[in-house]
Amino acid sequence: MFQNALPAVVLLIVMLGVAWMLQRYRRHLPGMAAQRGPRLQVMSSLSLGPQQRVVTVQVGEGESGRCLVLGVAPGGITALHSLALSASLPDVPAASPDASAPAPGSFAARLAQLVQPKAPTKSR
Repeated sequence: MFQNALPAVVLLIVMLGVAWMLQRYRRHLPGMAAQRGPRLQVMSSLSLGPQQRVVTVQVGEGESGRCLVLGVAPGGITALHSLALSASLPDVPAASPDASAPAPGSFAARLAQLVQPKAPTKSR
């Protein structure tokens, strides 16, 4: 009975030992370093079709942070717009569901302001 169980126990111990070593020394292995870089946060996502969507991602925090509007499709990811975050903007509470306009100072309001068509100017 033990002659069948012994190889399985030895294999289990070897697998646990290898897993422990990889966990402990993974930062020394090429290509296995922990992810370093700016913090990423998906703020919103809007589905445009079965495989297409628009995603708003916040990269970084504070003055160095940016909001990216990305178009995601099976063929790749396209940056549609980039907007710098400003720490001087006050925190705006979440808008009520019945409000049709975005909250002032929010990313949605700033994006809407940027994409509005310019009013024609009179020329003499």
